[in-house]
Amino acid sequence: MTQKLDTLQAALTAALGERIRRLVRDRGEITVTVAAADYLAIAQTLRDEPALKFEQLIDLCGVDYADYRNEALEGPRYAAVSQLLSITHNWRVRLKVHAPDDELPALASLTELWSSANWFEREAFDLYGIVFEGHADLRRILTDYGFIGHPMRKDFPTSGHVEMRYDEQTKRVIYQPVSIEPREIVPRVVREDHYGGLQ
Repeated sequence: MTQKLDTLQAALTAALGERIRRLVRDRGEITVTVAAADYLAIAQTLRDEPALKFEQLIDLCGVDYADYRNEALEGPRYAAVSQLLSITHNWRVRLKVHAPDDELPALASLTELWSSANWFEREAFDLYGIVFEGHADLRRILTDYGFIGHPMRKDFPTSGHVEMRYDEQTKRVIYQPVSIEPREIVPRVVREDHYGGLQ
């Protein structure tokens, strides 16, 4: 496995060169971090370069790095992480890119390179608010059409903003403000001397 990773790392370094911002080998996998400006060109190189030949995008997800590992945020907050597979060479690589603007996170769409990116990018847009420029049909995929906000962001309120229910009188679904009162739950600690029959 180590020799295969060495070969993959050498091929990535040769094909991408200085455009690699960071390359990490951990637990038998390689993660390549690139700049947003180079993202689409690098993805195309990963797909088309014969020494790499990543024919399939098997996953793409959004990430919110606010309070990541309970540490202060260093650098951009939002990222897209893609898992690529080469059937020809039987290897994988993880491609990571950070959106440069936290107020409006935007990245290039990979749908022209891999059609499987379509629903993955819609999900990242819906849940994290990452805009994929060039996506032909970027709209919500998991939340409702009238949903406000992006629920996987770490600053999204746990109770949400609105709730929906079916109203028998009007015979339709209605939206209303959340009726659940927020409360803080403190776990109870049992400090009995003979708890559970122990002496």
